[in-house]
Amino acid sequence: MAGRKRKMLATAVAAATPEVNKHKNHTTDVKLKVSPAELKKPVQCEQNVPSAETERSHYFTKTDLQHRLGQDFFNQPCITLAKAFLGKVLVRRCADGTELRGRIVETEAYLGGEDRASHSAGGKRTERNMAMFMKPGTIYVYPIYGIYLCMNVSSEGEGAAVLLRSLEPLQGQPVMRQLRAARRREGARQLKDKELCNGPSKLCQALNIPRCFDRQDLASDPEVWLEKDPNTNPAELCDIVSAPRVGIESHGEWAKKPWRFYLRGHPCVSVVHKEAERQSQSGNVMNASDVQADTGHVKRI
Repeated sequence: MAGRKRKMLATAVAAATPEVNKHKNHTTDVKLKVSPAELKKPVQCEQNVPSAETERSHYFTKTDLQHRLGQDFFNQPCITLAKAFLGKVLVRRCADGTELRGRIVETEAYLGGEDRASHSAGGKRTERNMAMFMKPGTIYVYPIYGIYLCMNVSSEGEGAAVLLRSLEPLQGQPVMRQLRAARRREGARQLKDKELCNGPSKLCQALNIPRCFDRQDLASDPEVWLEKDPNTNPAELCDIVSAPRVGIESHGEWAKKPWRFYLRGHPCVSVVHKEAERQSQSGNVMNASDVQADTGHVKRI
């Protein structure tokens, strides 16, 4: 009798459980009003990555939570933050506990306001770029060409954010290589370590950064965060090249702003700008308007 009751109870629970994704094709027909407070809540999503034995690099240990960067780090003007990112470590914890790590070696600053190359130029707010107007440290993930993703992080300044352009792989390279291979043609040559994350979309593929990470908090999220790297050479961080941003040639004078920053001579940098490197050696990098922008006081139009 007890067995029969348990069977009847299990049947009742199953009948009461809603079917998952039964009507997923109709989700676009539902419009919800979301308050600003709700936008600050992390978006939940389930990630599947190639199974691999959990890696623990000799660079990092379980006590490395002390190296995690909190909210205070992100409370900086956009250009200052873009430079501060260099040498820091982006960490992605996968569903099986594997941690993927890469040192940031290249960034770009997008200031919003009068910066015509920014998605938030002129203070324009959309459903897509809302993360740029949220608190500093908010992740902004957007698609390009309909199939690739780019990861940005909001800074101080309305509508300002920093694009992460390139990483140096530090930990989890076998998993990164599998994730990159899944998006390449069959039979393609195996990627070298320096090719795994040397571009904004490449690093999103290699670290399995999904679209649903948009609007999550890099200072507190359990699946992705930023750390100090105890092994970074301080002298290397003093040799930063300021160059024009990539792929924004149609934006006139704003395409010439030297708001891309990278570590000189690093093999994982996506695009080397020889003229900018010569100028940075001579100390002629920024003009007065660029310095003003670094303070966060950018004119709004």
